[in-house]
Amino acid sequence: MTKDNTAGENKMGIMPVNRLLITMSLPIIISMLVQALYNIVDSIFVARINENALTAVSLAFPIQNLMISIASGTGVGVNSFVSKSLGAKDFKTANKAASVSIFLAVMNWAVIMIFGLLMSRKFFTIQTGDAQIVEYGYQYLSVITLFSFGVFGQIMGERLLQATGKTIYTMVTQGIGAVINIIFDPIFIFGMFGLPAMGVRGAAIATVMGQIVAMLLAVFFNAKVNKELKFRLKQMLPRFDILANIYKVGAPSILMMAISSVTTFIMNKILIVFTSTATAVYGVYFKLNSFIFMPIFGLNNGMVPIIAYNYGAKKYPRIIKTMRLSITYAMAVMILGLLIFQFLPRQLLWLFDASPDMTAIGIPALRIISISFIAAGFCIVTLSVLQALGQGLYSLITSASRQLLILVPAAYLLSLFGRLELIWWSLPIAEVASVILCIVFLRLTFKKLDIPFKEHAAAPDSL
Repeated sequence: MTKDNTAGENKMGIMPVNRLLITMSLPIIISMLVQALYNIVDSIFVARINENALTAVSLAFPIQNLMISIASGTGVGVNSFVSKSLGAKDFKTANKAASVSIFLAVMNWAVIMIFGLLMSRKFFTIQTGDAQIVEYGYQYLSVITLFSFGVFGQIMGERLLQATGKTIYTMVTQGIGAVINIIFDPIFIFGMFGLPAMGVRGAAIATVMGQIVAMLLAVFFNAKVNKELKFRLKQMLPRFDILANIYKVGAPSILMMAISSVTTFIMNKILIVFTSTATAVYGVYFKLNSFIFMPIFGLNNGMVPIIAYNYGAKKYPRIIKTMRLSITYAMAVMILGLLIFQFLPRQLLWLFDASPDMTAIGIPALRIISISFIAAGFCIVTLSVLQALGQGLYSLITSASRQLLILVPAAYLLSLFGRLELIWWSLPIAEVASVILCIVFLRLTFKKLDIPFKEHAAAPDSL
């Protein structure tokens, strides 16, 4: 009988890979699906106010995405470095990195809070002259940024739990946070149980409430059950070598996701020239695709510490098998998503109380964009493999090329034809190009690190 832990080694080095990947990823996937649900519910309720409210929330998405990029990118760096240190049995460094992560989360919140206080209204006035959209956007974004300590604390705490394989607890933190958001959304937006109707501001308050509760739970679980890591407040101040290792992986991840925020901002500017409804459709697409993409991101969150740990432990066949299984599962999810978007676009748009104009724009948009799903699934996994192996620069080059050198120019050039539906084709074009880059950089990485594309070098019971 195979044991999950022998000679004091973490399960990530000995449990059969398929079972390990599933047990690590499934709780995160479930919690992320709940997250996707509340993202959609948030917009469904906001859409009931009016289409301008939905447009305002869509225009705010780049800043929300930037916040998550900073939190997740830093968390990915911490996750990878802590897992690698544990795999190499360097417990002192792992503990120091875990303590430093608290300091990093606080600093990240401070930066976003200052931005929110100074720039929330200006961010919308440079995108649209519609006073109602600007006011809705300001109400939403000012709350989201001011109380963003919740999302920074939540994500960092969850990444530390994932680094030691305790992903079941992240399902609890994300799940409870999302449920709180879903419950309080209609209460705050429309005014129930004696509370005043707060509209778009109410949606923002419900969101940050869920994040703060999730953060508190993540802190509790790290203190009580994450025994592999010892947190010391006196060790919070960063050391240069630890920061360098964290951001060697984390900085490219932050930049990749930040580039996505810039791209979304530019795409919104291109689309709003045609009609603000097109911007609302683009925002709805991001809410809908989260149901398809979140399972892949959850899979990645389970995959990254496995690969990082086994790279530190020099168990290369386990790296290969983890990667291949992850790609297979990701492609299966994306095929399902493609079928849903192709055959049920009208029903998906109805969820957001779509007007006839929004439906006419949205149906071809969802069908065209979803063509890119299969290529996107492959790229999402392979880019995370590169990050887990410390090759975040390759991920950054791929993401920057896809979005800034292909997607945005293609969207702009297609917009010159004066036909809105042509702009949506820029997404499949960009995704196919990124597949080529992913394959090239993956082969370069494995050659550089001398990792063979083989699994059979390891004993069957270790795979």
